[in-house]
Amino acid sequence: MTNPADKYADEALRIDPVKMRSDADLVRGRFWDKLRASLSRLPFAQKLIAARYAATDPATPVRDKAVLLGALAYFIMPLDAIPDFVSLLGFTDDLGVLLLALRTASGAIRPEHHAKAREWLDGGPLATADPDEVARGRVIDHE
Repeated sequence: MTNPADKYADEALRIDPVKMRSDADLVRGRFWDKLRASLSRLPFAQKLIAARYAATDPATPVRDKAVLLGALAYFIMPLDAIPDFVSLLGFTDDLGVLLLALRTASGAIRPEHHAKAREWLDGGPLATADPDEVARGRVIDHE
């Protein structure tokens, strides 16, 4: 005997190529803008992005660069003290590490880093480090 719910499940799982194409166009056209807009509402997003700019700035002192890069790497790592997928708590350890790093290296995060972060959050491109600076060993991270 078949379960009546199976009929509805089969209907729900049917792939509609027109809808799929429409969804793909929507994702291609608006995903990054939506993500950027969502990030801009996080209270620490600008500080986090400014820290990334400071960490890749050749003028940032090595000690501050190391602190910022360590905290940013911890933020990115999939495994940490409290896994990120844990509801509501997953990013608390990341936030704690980031806030401590931001406090420790606060003098290295200059107004131009905050301006670049704000520009990116407002829709500007994410600047990359100059490859020549990287080759000279003055920048640790680049894209």
